[in-house]
Amino acid sequence: MSAEGLLQLRWRPYRFVLPRSLITSRGALVARAGWLLRVEASGGALGWGEAAAPLLAQADPALAAALGTLPPALPRDALEQRIPQLPAGLACALGMALAELDGCGAGGWYPAPASAWLLPAGERALDALDRVLDASRLRSSEPLTLKWKVAAAADSLELGVLEQLLQRLPGSARLRLDANGGWDVATAHRWADRFMGEPRLEWLEQPLPPAAWPELQALGARVPVALDESLPSLDPQQQATWPGWLVRRPLQEGDPRPLQQQLHSGLPRQMISTAFETGIGRRFVEHLAALQAQGPTPAAPGLAPGWRPEGELFAADPELVWEAAA
Repeated sequence: MSAEGLLQLRWRPYRFVLPRSLITSRGALVARAGWLLRVEASGGALGWGEAAAPLLAQADPALAAALGTLPPALPRDALEQRIPQLPAGLACALGMALAELDGCGAGGWYPAPASAWLLPAGERALDALDRVLDASRLRSSEPLTLKWKVAAAADSLELGVLEQLLQRLPGSARLRLDANGGWDVATAHRWADRFMGEPRLEWLEQPLPPAAWPELQALGARVPVALDESLPSLDPQQQATWPGWLVRRPLQEGDPRPLQQQLHSGLPRQMISTAFETGIGRRFVEHLAALQAQGPTPAAPGLAPGWRPEGELFAADPELVWEAAA
């Protein structure tokens, strides 16, 4: 095949530190690292992608090793054949770039709807809530949705903070509690007891470890439950029959094009969430969040406003992001 029929691939590493660390039951998220991708087609069209390391990883040797196996130029069909065998981060970057070459964003990248606000773990949530309430008064037309990280401090302390949060929350607000799989069964049901009949609870997010599938089903029969860390271990039938929500982080799942198509087709109960990406990944995530909002079960995406650094690495223009990573 002539050089004109090849896709040209260029990669560039990036790393950034979050403005403040995000404490979860699984550890602290302090920094993000990965690679940016620039794909140029034979006619000069460009597609952009982002390969991010797993959320709590400072680096990903498997991602770096797999990246080293990709040639700088190859035919489209050969690239498509490689994608299913690659680590999720690389598969995401390539699928994202190919989607753009195929026309995603050609009519303009869709802006995301208003995001849920992310509250930090522990008592810091109270001060953060005051700031969110002040900001939300300036956006009175937008419904207020909050996500609070739990299972990251003593249970008695968190239950005390919960009572203070509920005292301050407007009656129209919605609250998501994200345990990142950090509760045991007894603790999860204790929190479910507290929320019985509480209309402001939107869901408990991954209250139990992924392996606790029967217990997750039993808890989901009592209160709304969204699954996050469970997704990689679920078979298609389990995903299709789960009655609650699924938290989707496109940059952590692999090739995002199937999800993009499912959202176009109106797949219900999918909440689009950030993996704390650069501007290149962000515009794709926001595009998917907008598609979800147009579907049968719109929900505020989890884009963590205020948790990203400033600068051109987070710009909407991919050329600026690319140059900022140099």
